[in-house]
Amino acid sequence: MTLTADSGSTKCDWLLEENGREVARCQTEGMSPVHQSADELRRVVEEQLKPLLGDKAGAIAELHFYGSGCTAALSPVVDDVLRASFAGCGLIEVASDMLGAARILCGDKEGIACILGTGANSCLYDGKHIVSQTPALGYVLGDEGSGAVLGKLLVGALYKDGRFVGVRKQFEEETQLTLGDVIERVYRQPLANRWLASLSHFVARHIDNPLLDALVVENFRRFFARNILPYQRLDLPVGFVGSMAFHYRRQLAEAASAEGFSVGRVMKGMLSETPDNHAVT
Repeated sequence: MTLTADSGSTKCDWLLEENGREVARCQTEGMSPVHQSADELRRVVEEQLKPLLGDKAGAIAELHFYGSGCTAALSPVVDDVLRASFAGCGLIEVASDMLGAARILCGDKEGIACILGTGANSCLYDGKHIVSQTPALGYVLGDEGSGAVLGKLLVGALYKDGRFVGVRKQFEEETQLTLGDVIERVYRQPLANRWLASLSHFVARHIDNPLLDALVVENFRRFFARNILPYQRLDLPVGFVGSMAFHYRRQLAEAASAEGFSVGRVMKGMLSETPDNHAVT
């Protein structure tokens, strides 16, 4: 059997196949060596993934893991965890989620591939290899277009932009959060990027508000201007994988047009649609 993983910072989708036929799908917490230690990654595998796989965990012959933050320097951390947890697996490959996205979005053709979820990333792909990549820099220094940055933009607008007074009142009533709570979640609790990205749910519920719609478009325009323009390939379609791109497709197309780009294929995830967490049967 072959197990393939598509992992972002927030969630990881897993697809189990046998001879090219889908056997099962499941979902766990995201596994990112940037934000989690080896012990935390091992906990996800042992306490979340393996119980979902059940006795099929011992029948896995190949494991392909495409993950956020799986650079040449950090991939060995994930590789060691997987090899320890799946000792009988003959082949284990750990590669960046960016390479996985490029393979599925572009196939064997040249193109620009992007990931827009909790974080953001992009690359120029020649049909076989990533040939150029604008550094994403993470949600503190970069990650324009991501859910985490949308959350940052929202919080900044709520408490610094007078036009958002009504939206702030609605936000605080719905979430039962105060400014003090926001500061606590961002600066004093772990995984602030995930929490900021979760604020996208509020934006999505009220996307008919022109102020929030414009905030999403602004986030995407920054992504194109700072991450895609450096490739100097306006002739290529720009494909996307990730929840932000999928759920805000209209705003994404508007931002692309404003910056002189065309949107190609847009997918919710590399492994297509994934159901809610469920045990393998």
